[in-house]
Amino acid sequence: MTRGLFIVFEGPDRSGKSTQVKLLSAWLRKNRFKTRITREPGGARISEAIRRILLDPKNRINALTEILLYEAARAQHTADVILPALKAGRIVISDRFAMSTTAYQGYGRKIPIRTVETLNKIATCGLNPDITIVLNIPDRIFNERERRALKLSGPDRMERASSNFRKRVNKAYKTLSRRPGIIRINAAEPIEAIHDKLRAAIAKKLKIK
Repeated sequence: MTRGLFIVFEGPDRSGKSTQVKLLSAWLRKNRFKTRITREPGGARISEAIRRILLDPKNRINALTEILLYEAARAQHTADVILPALKAGRIVISDRFAMSTTAYQGYGRKIPIRTVETLNKIATCGLNPDITIVLNIPDRIFNERERRALKLSGPDRMERASSNFRKRVNKAYKTLSRRPGIIRINAAEPIEAIHDKLRAAIAKKLKIK
């Protein structure tokens, strides 16, 4: 590969993104592809510092400050991690990218979508994923996971957001996953079943037999 492949996993919290990222990376490495796993917010040193600010439950951050912090983290992440890895021919697998900001800050915080997507384009230097996978959670399962999450100790600032906010985000992903070219997956399915579907989709893209 003269230029790497950029794969992004999207979906609401507790949809199983991190698990599927690791499984996909391990499978690709078995097929002799070089991968780079990363995440947002974070991935780069400065971006990880911004992540700590964003997720600290002690911080009260207004919607405009929040989106600008996310985009600042993304700009550094894109420049320091994603673009160099792609240039080196690696397959970059990211747990979240620009769609998350559209879902959380656009639909969730109700910042105008056009504004959000303009900021996304600036922060990413116009970079778009080659493959975007959205793990959608059916409403019933989402509500069950929400109730279980409330019992956990130490939720971060975003996990402490109101139930209405989180429902808007979950609904947003269902809407965004209908965009052309998006791979939609039912996150309520067993982990191995999801992985099998993703392997089939990626194998076709990379011509793996």
